[in-house]
Amino acid sequence: MNFLAWTAATGGLLLLMSLASGWIHRGPVTSFGLYLFAGILCGPWMLNLLQVDIIGHANLAAHLTEIAMAASLFITGLKLRLPLNAHAWRLGVRLAFPAMLLTVGGMAVLVHWITGFDWAMSLAFGAIVAPTDPVLASLISVNDARDDDALRVALSSEAGMNDGSALPLLMLAILLLQPGELSTAALGEWFAKDALWAIGGGLGIGFALGWLIGQLATHLRTANQDLAPNDLFALALIALSYAAAQSVDASGFLATFAAGVGLRRAELRVVKHYPQDEMSEEERFLPAEARVNTGQRMAQGSSGMVKSVGLVIGDALSFGDTIERLLAAGMMVVLGITLAQHWNLTGIGLALLLFVVVRPLAVWITTWRCDIPLMRRLLIGWLGIRGIGSINYIAYAWVHGMRGPQAEQMVDMALTLVVCSIVLHGITVTPLLNWRAARQAARAEQNEN
Repeated sequence: MNFLAWTAATGGLLLLMSLASGWIHRGPVTSFGLYLFAGILCGPWMLNLLQVDIIGHANLAAHLTEIAMAASLFITGLKLRLPLNAHAWRLGVRLAFPAMLLTVGGMAVLVHWITGFDWAMSLAFGAIVAPTDPVLASLISVNDARDDDALRVALSSEAGMNDGSALPLLMLAILLLQPGELSTAALGEWFAKDALWAIGGGLGIGFALGWLIGQLATHLRTANQDLAPNDLFALALIALSYAAAQSVDASGFLATFAAGVGLRRAELRVVKHYPQDEMSEEERFLPAEARVNTGQRMAQGSSGMVKSVGLVIGDALSFGDTIERLLAAGMMVVLGITLAQHWNLTGIGLALLLFVVVRPLAVWITTWRCDIPLMRRLLIGWLGIRGIGSINYIAYAWVHGMRGPQAEQMVDMALTLVVCSIVLHGITVTPLLNWRAARQAARAEQNEN
């Protein structure tokens, strides 16, 4: 197929997915699962139209997944509007740090026992598959800034933080794989620089940039009465926060997530300091982007500052969501194509152990005595989809010198596990959430009666 044919095929696939979105949302298979199938269809297993190996293009895969992750993490942070001391935030921290550590440890032990990998390679596998994915979790993440559902907030905040919290463990595994004995000084440097500073610095840098740039953009738009669309604002903030953190060896992923949170804090500050007397009590709690009509940007209504920050947030959400979906769709097609080179039966067994035993147990332990309903704990334990974040970690490990037969087998198992997660979680998430919604509605109706 030539370039024109591939252009037409790409356009046709995107058009088909757009037109069928209503059926897809009601059906058992997610859009990302269908993109994955499209890649399998074009790959060596079926039509053999394309042959792409993610590991053969590890540098490119690393950069593309970085962009997709950064955009998704920023949007995830921007949608979380709850107070920073809310219980759902504290639960997200428990899931992103202690639960993630338990998951990494559990998977490392299982891989070492099942495959005979050395401990360093087993740790690398655990770190790669432990983080949940913010990109593919659109069905279980918060819908918008007004969504305060405890389950969605917990899963969204977890996904926003645990990619940054798992990377230090992957870096430790790579350090352990280096020839020679690991010295105490090297281990101390890893802990101080790659763990403590990377996490704390990434969160601090991103939050500060998001808050300051959000305030600046709002004041400049108000002063200049600038109501024109500005989709590049989100891209600028994502790029600056990621680059600023990475340049000082802090976590770029945590920085982009925190930048979204910081920008949302800037919006909350504007809404608080510029109240609108003509609004009802219910409307006062709406996010700024919900108070303005971005389709009628020149229309009157809303105070200058509130309208400006609403347009800033609205533009950022629109642009970020589009970039996230486009890059995620492309990566799913590539994953489907490359699956023929990396399918591994052991990866299927490890996937089932992770989904059914290790993650639910880690969630159960870390949420002990958290006053969380049993059903929510079970759902959180199951709804931990893996995806583009794991692919990024695989590419990162390969770029940083992880080689050899064990490394190749580890990559095969990890990619197979990611595909199993996309299929299994994609099939079950809609029925589970619909069942949960029906239970909540029935309980609400019973309480009213």
